[in-house]
Parts: sequence; C-alpha cells; structure tokens
Amino acid sequence: MVTELEKKWQKKWQDAKIFESNPDEREKMYLTVAFPYPSGAMHVGHGRTYTVPDVYARFKRMQGYNVLFPMAWHVTGAPVVGIAKRIERKDPWTIDIYQNVHQVPEDELKKFTDPEYIVKYFSNEYHNDMTNMGFSIDWRREFRTIDPHYKQFVRWQIRQLKDKNLIHKGSHPVKYCPDDDNPVGDHDLLEGEGVAINDLTLIKFPYEDSYLVAATFRPETLYGATNVWLNPEAEYVKVKYNDETWIISRKAYDNIIYQKESMEIIEDVNPREFIGKTVKNPITDDTLPIFPASFVDPDYATGVVFSVPAHAPADYIALEDIKADTTSIEEFNLQDHIDNINMISLVDLKGYSEFPAKDFLDQFNVTSQDDENLKEATNEIYKKEHAKGIMNKNTGEFEGRRVADVRDDVRKMLIDENIADTLYEFAEKPVICRCGSKCVVKELHDQWFVKYSDEKWTEETYECLEQLDVVPKEVRSNFEYYLGWLEDWACSRRLGLGTHMPWDEKWLIEPLTDSTIYMAYYTIAKFMKQINADDLNDAFFNKVFLNQTGANDKSENKIPEELTQQIQDEFNYWYPLNWRLSAKDLVGNHLSFHMFHHAAIFPREKWPQGITVFGMGLLEGQKMSSSKGNVILLSEAIDKYGADTVRLFLMSSAEPWQDFDWRATEVNGIQRRLEAIEEFPEKIEKLIGEDIKLTQENNIPNVEKPINKWIISQINRKIVEATEALEGFQTRKALQASLFLMRKDIDYYLKRITEITDEEKQTLIYIINTWIRLLSPFIPYTAEEIWDKYNDDDTFMSLNQWPEANLSLIDEKVEKSEEIIQDLTKDVKEIIKITKSNPETIHLYTTEDWKYKVYDIAEEVGKPNVGEIIQRSMKANLYDNKKELSKFATKTGKSFNKINYVGKIDEYQVINDALEYLEDEIGAKIVVHNDNSYDPQNKAPNATPYKPAIYLE
Repeated sequence: MVTELEKKWQKKWQDAKIFESNPDEREKMYLTVAFPYPSGAMHVGHGRTYTVPDVYARFKRMQGYNVLFPMAWHVTGAPVVGIAKRIERKDPWTIDIYQNVHQVPEDELKKFTDPEYIVKYFSNEYHNDMTNMGFSIDWRREFRTIDPHYKQFVRWQIRQLKDKNLIHKGSHPVKYCPDDDNPVGDHDLLEGEGVAINDLTLIKFPYEDSYLVAATFRPETLYGATNVWLNPEAEYVKVKYNDETWIISRKAYDNIIYQKESMEIIEDVNPREFIGKTVKNPITDDTLPIFPASFVDPDYATGVVFSVPAHAPADYIALEDIKADTTSIEEFNLQDHIDNINMISLVDLKGYSEFPAKDFLDQFNVTSQDDENLKEATNEIYKKEHAKGIMNKNTGEFEGRRVADVRDDVRKMLIDENIADTLYEFAEKPVICRCGSKCVVKELHDQWFVKYSDEKWTEETYECLEQLDVVPKEVRSNFEYYLGWLEDWACSRRLGLGTHMPWDEKWLIEPLTDSTIYMAYYTIAKFMKQINADDLNDAFFNKVFLNQTGANDKSENKIPEELTQQIQDEFNYWYPLNWRLSAKDLVGNHLSFHMFHHAAIFPREKWPQGITVFGMGLLEGQKMSSSKGNVILLSEAIDKYGADTVRLFLMSSAEPWQDFDWRATEVNGIQRRLEAIEEFPEKIEKLIGEDIKLTQENNIPNVEKPINKWIISQINRKIVEATEALEGFQTRKALQASLFLMRKDIDYYLKRITEITDEEKQTLIYIINTWIRLLSPFIPYTAEEIWDKYNDDDTFMSLNQWPEANLSLIDEKVEKSEEIIQDLTKDVKEIIKITKSNPETIHLYTTEDWKYKVYDIAEEVGKPNVGEIIQRSMKANLYDNKKELSKFATKTGKSFNKINYVGKIDEYQVINDALEYLEDEIGAKIVVHNDNSYDPQNKAPNATPYKPAIYLE
C-alpha cells in the first residue's frame, strides 16, 4: 500500500501545481524520456528508466530552472493486437503471464480481447505507479499515440518527409510475422530485439540435374572450398525456382518462400543419399565431397554449408571430427574422399600461418564443435581477415587485393555468371513476435520506406549529432556508426493501432516512425483540449513549429490567430529539447531516427541538444523479462519498501548507462540507510537539547574550531562532487558523495565533537539543511517531510534552492589535518592489535621541519626526478646528517606522487587539539612530542610529514 505520507505529498504537490510548467522569465530545462509502451505492468526496470530523468528534473528545478518533464503513452503498433488475439483464443501462456506476472484481475482480463482497452488499462496503471514514485511530471501534457489530435500531428510529420522526397515506395527486407501478415519492429517482439538482418550470398553447387545451394557471408572464400556439409538428421526438399532445381532443407524453404515467392516444392529428399557423393565447385570446377555434419542448422539460411577449413575455425574442427568418426566413414564410404582433402589457403594475414583457422582455434583454446569459444574464434578471424587480409595466388584475378575490397566484386561476378543468388537472414535466431509466432525475413514490395540511406540527409544528421552532447561519451561512436549504416526503413504496416498514411489509407504508419519528434508535440499538448482534432491541419503545424505561412500550405489554419500565437510561443519557449533519455538498445533505431527527423523538419536552432543512454535491468543476476516472469513489479516494490527506498536503490546501484541488478538483500540495506536519514534530525535535537529550525537561506555558520571547519569543508566538497555528477546524469556518483560518503563524514564528526556549543549547534543545523537538499531529488517524500517538520515556512523542499558550494571554505590543510588524526587512530589501534599490548602511554613524535622542506623541493620539481630532489636538498643544506638527508630525499622522490601534499601543517597543534578524542578512541594516555628529548626507542626519526612516529609505553 502507498503510505499516508506519500499520499499526503502527492496531494500537496498536485494541489499547488508545482510541477505544471509554463513559460516565464527563467531559463528553461526541457527533458523527455522514451514514453512507455503500456502492454503490461510497470516493473522495477521501468522504474529505473523513469527515475533518472525525474532526479535530474528535480535537481535542475532546485537550481532555479523552469523545468518541463512530460509523459505520454506509446500505444501504436501490432504487439497489443497480438496480445488481444492470444487472450481471445485463451492461450494458456498469455493468460498465465497476465494473471500472475502483470496481476490483472480476472474481471479485467476478460476485457483484454480489445487492444485499445489493454493500453488504456495499463497506461492508467503506469500513471498511478509514476505518481506513487513521486515523479515530478506535468500531467497536463499526457496523451496516447492513438489520440485524434496526435494522429494529425503524425500525418503532418510524415507529409513533411514526403514533401522533401524522403519517403518512397520500394522493396526491402524486413522482420515479418507470418501469422499477423505484417512487418514487425523490435517493440513487436518477445525475442530477438536488436537482431540484424544479414545479406547472404547463395552459392549453387551443381549436382546431377540440380544444385545444392549453400549460403555464405564470405563469397570470396569459395576458392578454398574443400567439401559440402549436410545434416543427415534434417529434412531436405527439392524445389523449383526460376527454371532451376535446388536442394535445401525443408525449414529453409519455409523461410525463403517469403523472399522468393515463386519457389515451390517438387519432392522430399533423403540427405543420407547425397552424403559420400560429390558436387562441383562452380568457380574452380573442383570436385567436392558431401560430408555429414550435425552442426548444420536446417533452420538457418538453406541448411547447406560449404567448408573452408583453412579460414573457418568451425569447418577446420568439423573436418578433424569427421576424420575420427569411423562410424560415419564406414556408413557413407568416405575414406577416399577424406584422404584426398587438402586445405587451400586464400588469405594472407600478417602474423598468422598459411591456415589461420588453426591459429585462432589454438588462441581461443577451442577443442570441440561444442566449445563456447568457437563462436568468438570465428568472429575474430572474420574481423581480422576482413580488415587486414590480402587475397593470395589461389584467388585468381583477385590476388593481391584486400579482402574488404574484393567481397562485393566476387559476389557481383558470381551473380552475373548465374553461379550465385541472394538471401536475407537473421543474424541470430529465434526472432519471435509478441503474438507467439516465429518471424521470418520477408522482402516487401509496394511498401513505404523512409530513405535513411539518403546521403544529403545523413550528412545533415551527422551535423545534428555533432552539435549535441552524448552521455556517456563513448556512445557517440555508436551513433556515428549507425547514422552511416542505416538503410531505408519500412515505415508502414497493415495491422495494429496507429495513424493511417495520409496518401495511402491501406497502410498504417509504424510505431518507430510515429514517435521520432513527439517531443515537439508535448510542448503544445496542454492546448489540445481547446481544439477540435479535425481542425488541425498542415497550415496550423507549419505556423506553430516552423513559423511558415502561405505558399506551401494546401489548407488554411482553422485555429484562431490569438490561440495559434499562444501555442507557437509555448513551443518556441521550450524548444529545442535539452535532453532526450532512452535505452541503449534504441541507439540504432529510435534515437538515430530522432536526430534524422529533427534534421529534416526543423531549423538548426531547434535541433535536440543532448542524449543520455540507459543500460538494462537484471533481477538477482538474470535479465528482467516480463514474458519469462522474471520481474518485480514496481507497484509491489513500492508497497514493500516505499517509493524513496526504491528510488534510492535504483539510483545508487549503477550509473544509468550501466546494467543494474535488483537484489533484495541490497534493497533492504538501502531501506535501513533511509530510516537513519529520517531519524537523523530527531537524533540531533536530542544531542543539542533543543528544537531545530531550518531556514530557506541555509546560511553557512562562521566557525573557529578545526573540526567544525573540517566538516564544513567536507560538506562543500560533497556539494561540488554531487552537483558535477548530476550535471552529467551520474546518479550513482552523486549519491556516493551526498549519501554514503556524507554519512561517513557526519558519523565521524559526531564522534569527534567533545562539546556542544553554539558553534556546533549551528554547524549541525547547516549539515541537516544541506543534506536533505542534496538528497531531495532522490528521496522527495522524506525530504519534504523533514523540511515540513522543521521549517515554519509554507514552502516545498522540491522548490528549495540547491546548495551552492562556497569554494573558499574547502580547506585542504584542514582536511589533511583531520586525515592525520584519522590515520593516527587507525595506525595506533593496528599496532596495539598486532603487538597484543596494553599500553599505558602512547608517545607521538611529529616530523622535523627539514623533511617538510624536502617535500617543498619535491613539489617544485614536479615530476618524480629523484636525482634532482637529492641534489637540490643537498645544495640547500637542509640537514647536517647528509647520509640521512640523501636517504629521505631518495624515498621522497620515489613516493611523493602518491602523497596529496598541501604544504606544512602544525602537526603538534593539530594532535593536541584532538587529544581528548584520541585518548577516548584508543583508551590510553597520549603524549605529543615535537622533539626527541624523550625517545627511549629512537622512534622520532621515523616521523615524516603527515605521519607522526608512534611509541607504545
């Protein structure tokens, strides 16, 4: 259950409308996160995705920005239609998932035969979960992508692209669901998200009056083929295609028919009847035997593989296996063929032998076909040969050329000579539609495509990327790759929810294409209730978004001029978008499309300014998956731990772009930390013996005592660290400073103070007032409650000022002084433990001045130059004992870079100021010496700057 405290603050925030953002004189901060596809309940992985922007929004709001953080629901596409179909036919797996994972009541589940009801149900659930998480969203801008107003916006966008000749009709390979008879995108899939479509070459090996047809990535390796592999346990068929007879696996036919629609089966064939016989290599005319191989997957490509053991690790090891397989040799009479096989080297690779496949098997310690390292060895040799390999004398006219340069030429030659054909295939399998059907690659004709291959458009999009910030920085290279790699994208579907193509009503605009610039729509969404959707046309959108009127418009703006101007002003205030946040699996599609479409439609000054990319969520080490039941629902987590605990864990367990792991034991630990924060002000009230009063000003107290100066220095340092981290979306680093390290410092400070004067009282109040501000973006409910309890103003912590560090109060010498005390405490305790002694008196000896002077010289020298440090120390005549001076200067030269040297410190005074604390901590009398007048064991010479010598008596 959502707690009363959480309900209280939700209502107060809502009543005060503090997250409703309207244009004003302040600097704006506009950020959006990928809107969810609500086809199921929200889990903690989703919680992390949407908490990151909320923390950032709250942080910037406290910094004084006018922050807009909106939310909407992406409900277009086919997935929800597939779900409705499966529920209608009472599919047991689907019913189980929705009852037991998504926890849909039975009376509601009966209504899930209507796809629109599903998205309405779950978008309402998402709204509630986001509210309960304390997200500072402007809900006036909420919409669903099937709302009539939004559909008009999408039609305007698609017409913009068509008018710029960036939409065309053509043929292209796409992921396709045969059951739905519809192309599918990643959001439509249960399995296979992000799987690429590979372009393979089919090689036709003559066999009697037909062809055994094998698929390959590397047509240039045909020169080195030694044999062909078939799976003796698989089903194969003869098919008729373009007046030729091909032999392929039965499963391959079931896939290929979606690309080569005229293909038809003639008859079933038994693969065992082919094994031991031969085919011709169509490029060299060599005779190649057919061998059995269980590793051949009949569901991949054609179910026929040709073998190049010199350059393919899998072929090499399979050949070695068949040589040792006496049963198969005898059954298929293979011995003569095996005896006559000779590997053929095709590619010279510097640093490797004539047959590099063997080298890579050894490098990756691969010993069998089942070895998990075989795939890695294969990928590595393919990459290296493609990048650095040179074709050798066995490759005819291609000798001397780079592998990367000849591949397409070889392929073209083979196709021109009718030796080869083409096939598209998934890079990995399975690829499963949300309806439960296995997907295939289909070459679609009469289909609408967005021309991401357009060179001029791509160049403009690179310019868009160039001018925006990317977090983390490493992802920029991924964008650079994808922007140049993107091919034309099938932007239309026949099935699902969504917007019809305005010029071709039989097609729907697919889900990724209708969600590329919706950030612009958020800025105007709050006005849509005043407008009839039918009145929205291109003239209106052109005026609002592009400030265009007249010539290009085929219609007249029907919205009153004054309202249109108000809407345009709103858009111009918020745009361009400051930050776009989304998952890393969307870099190659949605986030790239986001840049493409902005570059095409909007002027440069409206292009997005930043992108932040997220990692994935794990549950106890396993990838979260609603379809596999491996999730914790966000609502369950909130009910069990409270929203602030959930937020704190999600933000502290990993940086947003790293994968995070939800582990119950660690969440419990975070809950205990939160409880300690809640109890902290009351603990301080008891300590100081009076009520605490927090003020908006949060003035830094003037203090004289070193320990109070130290904690104020530490707090201001943590403010700097937390602020810098949050500016870069580093939520974990921010919490490391503002929660974990801050708590450690505060606990130490409370142990360190030995009296409570006004100075300590003011310092403790400053600590509380600063601490809850730093934590407020992470734990808004707790922060509001503490502020409300200890402050008389009728204000919100959510709108309070973010702490600004006073850099002049960050005192390295004060911090180093306290570090000396901390290290001394630890060192003395360690010596007592090791020696098992019980000393009455502990003598501490501070270092001699000349050693500080050696350190000063080392700092001046800068680089670790031992010789120069010795030479300058000797020349300065720092110490009479030259041997001792040389020894210390040598040691300093070797270790100085590891020391955070801040100059000379009066260690004698520092230790005496902390004497009461040290004696309490250690449990013995302490005497501090600044000379060696009493030094029975000659310990004083061991003292170095910041490291007093210790003698236990």
